[in-house]
Amino acid sequence: MSTAAAQREQIVADAIREISHIATLPEITLKIVALVEDPKSTAQDLHKVIANDPALCSRILKVVNSSFYGLPGQIGSINRAIVMLGLNAVKNIAIAASLAKLFRGGELTPSFSAKSLWMHSVVTAATCKMLSDRLGFAVSDEAFLSGLIHDIGIMVEMQADRNKLIEVVQRTGADKQGVPAMDMIEAEEAVFGVNHQQFGAGLCAKWKFPANFANVTGYHHRPMELPVETRTLPCIVYVGDRLAAEVAGGFRLDLVNTAIAEPVLDFLKLTTDKVNQLRQDLPQHLKSVETMLA
Repeated sequence: MSTAAAQREQIVADAIREISHIATLPEITLKIVALVEDPKSTAQDLHKVIANDPALCSRILKVVNSSFYGLPGQIGSINRAIVMLGLNAVKNIAIAASLAKLFRGGELTPSFSAKSLWMHSVVTAATCKMLSDRLGFAVSDEAFLSGLIHDIGIMVEMQADRNKLIEVVQRTGADKQGVPAMDMIEAEEAVFGVNHQQFGAGLCAKWKFPANFANVTGYHHRPMELPVETRTLPCIVYVGDRLAAEVAGGFRLDLVNTAIAEPVLDFLKLTTDKVNQLRQDLPQHLKSVETMLA
C-alpha cells in the first residue's frame, strides 16, 4: 500500500472511531442484518428477533401496508409481513428505521441539512428499486438498500467534524437550489483528505455489511472502476442518484451535473428512451415512499 493510500485509510479509521458512540446501528438491527445474511435463517428466526421490539414491529407494519409495496389487503402480523415481503425487504425496513434517526439534525447551511440528505437517500432508494425492476435485475431489495445508504459517508463527515463539512459545502458555492459550482468530492478531498465514498465504505465495514454495499458507498460516483462482476449495484445507484437529484428539492451537492455517462448506460443496457421514461414515471412513484421518510 502506498503512503498516500495508508494516510487515507487512517483518516477514515480515525473519523469512524471518533463517531463510534453516535453512528452505531441498534443492536437489534445488526442482529437482523446478520440473520438475513445467514442462508440457514428462516422467517421464524427473523420473527423471533423483531417481536422483541414493539416500535419496530409497528414501523414494519406501517410500511408494509403503505402503497410502496402495493400488497392486497391489510397485513396485521409480522409473521405474515415477513412471508409476503421476504427476509431482505423486512431487513431493509428495519435498517431504514434505524438510519432515519441518524439523519436527524438541524440545517447545517442554507444549502445543506441532514433531513434533505435523508429525503434524497429515500428517493434514490425508491428510484434504484424501480430501475432494477424495469431492467429485470433480480436485486430489487439490494438496490433499494444500496440507494438508501449510498451517501452515508456524508453523515460520517457531519458527525466527525461539522465545521469541516460546512467548509466543504461553502467551497461548492451551491445556490439556494443546491446546485454546486464546484464538485463536492474535490472540496472533500481538499478539506478532509478523503471524500464521502471512502467514509461510507469504512462505515459499512464497521457495521459488517456485505461487501457489495461497501462497493456501492465507495464507488457510486465511479462504478466503472470496479471489476465487471461487482459493477451492477454501483451502476444502478449511479443512475438512481442522478435521477433523484433532478427531483425538486433533491440533494445534489456532489453532482455538478446529472448527466449519465455512456459507459454506465451501456453496461446496464439502458437506453435514453428508458431513462426518459423513468424520469417521467418517477414523481408518481415517489408518492408511495412517504412512509419511509418518518
